[in-house]
Amino acid sequence: MEDPTEQSLWRPLHQLLERMDSEIGRIYTDRAVQGLKPAYVRELLQLHLKGPMTITELADAIGRTHSALSQKVSAMRAAGLVRTVPGADARSKQVTLTAKSKKLVELLAAEWRATEDALAELEAELPYPMSQVVRDVEEALAKKSFHDRIAEKLR
Repeated sequence: MEDPTEQSLWRPLHQLLERMDSEIGRIYTDRAVQGLKPAYVRELLQLHLKGPMTITELADAIGRTHSALSQKVSAMRAAGLVRTVPGADARSKQVTLTAKSKKLVELLAAEWRATEDALAELEAELPYPMSQVVRDVEEALAKKSFHDRIAEKLR
């Protein structure tokens, strides 16, 4: 059997996003910030702006699953960015910022804005903006889901 993973239309997109995230991460490295990943910024800003939240509330606030957020909160806790305490009932955990992350929120907000500005600048240089690609893909998938497209090919 040939290795089907040798061909991938998505690989360049994944590699591009990883490279861009890595360059955002360099901003933190340049400022000697330890343990912070670009993937944590939205959650940390939400906790700063809205106060302590349960994992479920945080997941809802950013549109992710409880499971995905639970894993991310564990990683952020290990990095010293958040702490968890028992919630109102025994099944929930309240997530709160640590002193370390409270010191970073101004940098995080500034980096978020700078990243958005840099993306707008980049899009202006492109003949077809990335955000338009996303809208076009979403429109096509509204007509026929990705699941249905794959299932059709498997028949």
